[in-house]
Amino acid sequence: MAKKGENRERITLQCTECKEENYRTEKNKKNTTERLELNKYCSRCKKTTTHREKK
Repeated sequence: MAKKGENRERITLQCTECKEENYRTEKNKKNTTERLELNKYCSRCKKTTTHREKK
């Protein structure tokens, strides 16, 4: 049986408009090698914006 979270990495999502770090999540670094990009709500901008994985 595989260990839980062996290939998973904790990442921070940053708003592309105001550069606020709003969300923390996990991704599988083996399956998803490129940067994660999601539409999320930004409390600083008060609207839904694109959030990109921080370096």
